[in-house]
This record gives sequence, C-alpha cells and structure tokens, in this order.
Amino acid sequence: MAVTIEQIAQAALDGESLLLRSLTQDFLQQKLRLSEYPLPKTEDRRLLAAAAALIELFAMRLQQNPPDWTKDVEPLPEPVFLVKAATTMKRLRALCETQSPEPLRKRGFYAPPNFLEFA
Repeated sequence: MAVTIEQIAQAALDGESLLLRSLTQDFLQQKLRLSEYPLPKTEDRRLLAAAAALIELFAMRLQQNPPDWTKDVEPLPEPVFLVKAATTMKRLRALCETQSPEPLRKRGFYAPPNFLEFA
C-alpha cells in the first residue's frame, strides 16, 4: 500500500521520529510528481498544515514544484516543534527556531535545518 502525505504528517505531529523517517523514505521511493499530489481529505487544520509543509519541504529538496493547494494552507497559530527534545533543550530549540527549513517555519513548524534531509 502506498504511503500518503497524511500518514507522514500524522507521524510528525505525534513525534514518532522513527516512523516518520520510515514513512518518508517509503513515500519518496514512490518517485511521485509532487506538483500533482492531491489535497489531503481532512478537516484537521494541524494535519493539513503539516502535510503542506512537508510536501513543500520534499519538493524543495527534490527540485520539484509543490502542489498548488499548498498555497492556500494557513500557518498554525501556535508553534509546533517536530523534534521532542527541542521542548527541553534550549540550544536545540534555538537552532530549530532560527534555522528550521523555510517550508516548515512558514507554517509554524520547527525542526533542525537537516530535518529529514536524507530525503
């Protein structure tokens, strides 16, 4: 069964880092044209924002265009740290706040600059 961006976004929101990496690898091995990826069918604002941020991150790193629907997804009102340790480690938190990849940061998500970089 094909991995979806919704599954990846949920793993990110749940702080499931091992699952997140595994799902991301499986997703990217599908060699999708990300610009054609459909809008997730969800009413969950956090999940939609995470999906948009992550698919834009993957598109940027793969030198592809993101899907058009991502332009309409609003940022979250409260910051979300995608690495659990950033909530307790001051230096990691500062690194995430200042150097989080732009597709994540613009939607209120914070992670280290190399977050999911193997992708």
